[in-house]
Amino acid sequence: MTALDLSALSARQVRDGIARGDFSAREAADAAYARIDALDGEVHAFLQLMPELAYAAADRVDAARAAGDELPPLAGVPAGIKDNMNLLGTRTTCSSRMLENYESVYDCTAVRRMLDAGALPIGKLNMDEFAFGSSTENSAFGPTRNPWDLERVPGGSSGGSAAAVAAGMVSVSLGSDTGGSIRQPAALTGTVGMKPTYGRVSRYGVIAFGSSLDQIGPFTKNVDDSALLLEAIAGEDPRDATSATEAVEAYTAAVEGGVRGLRVGLATDILEVEGCAAEVKQSVLDAAEVFASLGAEVGEVALPSARHGLSAYYIIGPAEASSNLARF
Repeated sequence: MTALDLSALSARQVRDGIARGDFSAREAADAAYARIDALDGEVHAFLQLMPELAYAAADRVDAARAAGDELPPLAGVPAGIKDNMNLLGTRTTCSSRMLENYESVYDCTAVRRMLDAGALPIGKLNMDEFAFGSSTENSAFGPTRNPWDLERVPGGSSGGSAAAVAAGMVSVSLGSDTGGSIRQPAALTGTVGMKPTYGRVSRYGVIAFGSSLDQIGPFTKNVDDSALLLEAIAGEDPRDATSATEAVEAYTAAVEGGVRGLRVGLATDILEVEGCAAEVKQSVLDAAEVFASLGAEVGEVALPSARHGLSAYYIIGPAEASSNLARF
């Protein structure tokens, strides 16, 4: 058992600790696998562990530090990958028996960019089968549980990605979001989850669900780590014709600048949609007050069409999924 407590460190702290020589990337991998051994029997966030790939990546980071090379932004950071994203040397099952033995024959661009930034590929993460679901109970390989309360769900479809970060088994993870599959499990597990703007992150190598809605995005412990990971995976990709051509912004620098002077829109229409829990509404209003107290300009905006959002999604999503998944 390693003495390094991965759950207490952010991704940036892991990277900086390795850069200073406080611990090695190999020790960071040890810490991740030790925590998985201790917790994942009950949480069941992982479908596949990849120690050979992870330790090979850790050794490259440690060798670079020993040579005095500048370390990349995610050097030695333990990372998890939702199991609908391809990576050479791994299976990509989408939590389905149909793909139980499918070996990836190429790399998902976002995954490759994360690993090129120095992250350690700890394992593939559970999900609702083919990303259909919002609780990660619909996996052919068994449900994932919320690490904060094993009697509760972690949300979905990226529930394994959220639970692994919430439990401190990895520092960051990648999920995919079509109709809330990053944002909802992040909310249910107390992690930071982000669905990037359409086209900001390449979708090459992710098993498609709804092509006009799908996006890959980060799960992290805090906003700074989210910016750090997004910087690594964002950008144009010639293999994805829908990827945006605009240059990647310095998201970490923007985080350091705070929110003073930003304009924040409070979409009150959404808070009045039937089914919005009183606690959720109050949390959003409380968040708006925090932004205002930090110097942001908060104002109400009208989105009268918001009440049609779910109905529209349940036309667009299944229609595109039936086309994308027909190949299986």
